[in-house]
Amino acid sequence: MNREGRVTRPETGGTDSEFKTFTGNRALMLEEALLFEVGGTDRTGVDISPAPKVASRLGGLERAAPIGLYGLSEPEAVRHYTRLSRQNYGIDLGFFPLGSCTMKHNPRLNEKMARLPGFADIHPLQPVETVQGAFALIYELGEWLKTLTGMPAVAMSPKAGAHGELCGLLAIRSALEARGDARQVVLVPESAHGTNPATAAFCGYAVENIPADAEGRVDLEALKARLGPDVAGVMITNPNTCGLFERDMSAISDAVHAAGGLVYCDGANFNAIVGRVRPGDLGIDAMHINLHKTFSTPHGGGGPGSGPVVFSAALAPFAPLPFVEKDGANYHLVEEETAGEHHAGTFGRMVAFHGQMGMFSRALAYILSHGADGLRQVSEDAVLNANYILRSLEDVLDAPFAGTGPCMHEALFSDDGFAEGFTTLDVAKGLIDEGFHPMTMYFPLVVHGAMLVEPTETESRRAIDQFVGALRSVAERARAGDPVLKAAPVFAPRRRLDETGAARKPVLVWREPEVVAEAAE
Repeated sequence: MNREGRVTRPETGGTDSEFKTFTGNRALMLEEALLFEVGGTDRTGVDISPAPKVASRLGGLERAAPIGLYGLSEPEAVRHYTRLSRQNYGIDLGFFPLGSCTMKHNPRLNEKMARLPGFADIHPLQPVETVQGAFALIYELGEWLKTLTGMPAVAMSPKAGAHGELCGLLAIRSALEARGDARQVVLVPESAHGTNPATAAFCGYAVENIPADAEGRVDLEALKARLGPDVAGVMITNPNTCGLFERDMSAISDAVHAAGGLVYCDGANFNAIVGRVRPGDLGIDAMHINLHKTFSTPHGGGGPGSGPVVFSAALAPFAPLPFVEKDGANYHLVEEETAGEHHAGTFGRMVAFHGQMGMFSRALAYILSHGADGLRQVSEDAVLNANYILRSLEDVLDAPFAGTGPCMHEALFSDDGFAEGFTTLDVAKGLIDEGFHPMTMYFPLVVHGAMLVEPTETESRRAIDQFVGALRSVAERARAGDPVLKAAPVFAPRRRLDETGAARKPVLVWREPEVVAEAAE
């Protein structure tokens, strides 16, 4: 093997990446054509008798030409999707280092609980008395979320993180309108999640940026200088997207409240502090919690999210409907506001029904299986793993904030120090050859060439050591200017694509290639 770990072929001096097979296959990694190329419009996978001639009832709207669907036999269809599935990367295959995404293992116990008939098979329009168990689960999960955050109220219906942000901002706007305060500006730090300014703008607010200080945290003095009677509030991510805890969070909240504003916290990174810090103790008025991140329900791949929002006493009357209320041994759904009792100032509904039942059952199963002490260990292990990665690679990768102390749940690196012409993209493509999904690239924007790595608490030291070794190897090649790295990935089913061109000019329709007749000799 040569120094890149690829097999050198003595007869050609080339490498296995240059060797071409007749089929295009690479041993058990099979080349797969499009369905259109596998099948044909002139055949089907089953025998269908000709339809009898009957009088048309379509009023002249009958199909005038063949539909053009490609027929496949059952084994052709099964093989196609099985081969494609082998080219997917997921958490069940290996370590998934996407920063900010919390791609951790999903315990199969949670999946089993979510599939219980009393949770999986219910309908949102069933009579209340037939879904008491589901309501009990929603209520208990809400009580856990309030306890973990130190907040007195919770809205369970928001469907994902950004939806939860919208819920929190609408409650803030309702609270301000109730006191006749027409503020127009929301402040968003540089280190916040990108959805924060988008949500504020969607709610009709003007968005103004607050810079970060040299340590990657909110510049407290700049924030205080901008506060005024036009500022409705601040949206702050804590821990922030640099993987750092906002040490001035209480001071930020005090300053915003003194100026008449309210504080929204993006809780997407709650996984780093669950069981250790109660956001309510930091003066936060509203915070969403990504159940599909913190509490290990399926994340990514198009699966549903869930973003319950907890509220301070100041915002509780303005929280959305509906919500589950316990009355003795029974539960009922509160769907109407009541003066002086139930969400008197509510802004209304976020969704037609009650939330994501599958996410609720998975999250509560995760919480109950860990308990209070286990949840504390979750955040401790997540932070420990991230700092292990940070300190293991800071000698070969630039870590812009490593000198300010430990990180939280994710380690942040940059492309500073690479050979001329080599970028974060090259490192990411090199990791694909090493068998890893790349880390998050070019985010957060406050760091040039950012590489954001989040190991989560579910990875073993052995798995992390393997990833560290792979990333170290690729980073050393980038620093040395290894030209082979510019061609990476060389072992993937597809080589490096023109991603900009694909995004700007995607080919969305397959057209049968034209047959070019060859001239006779």
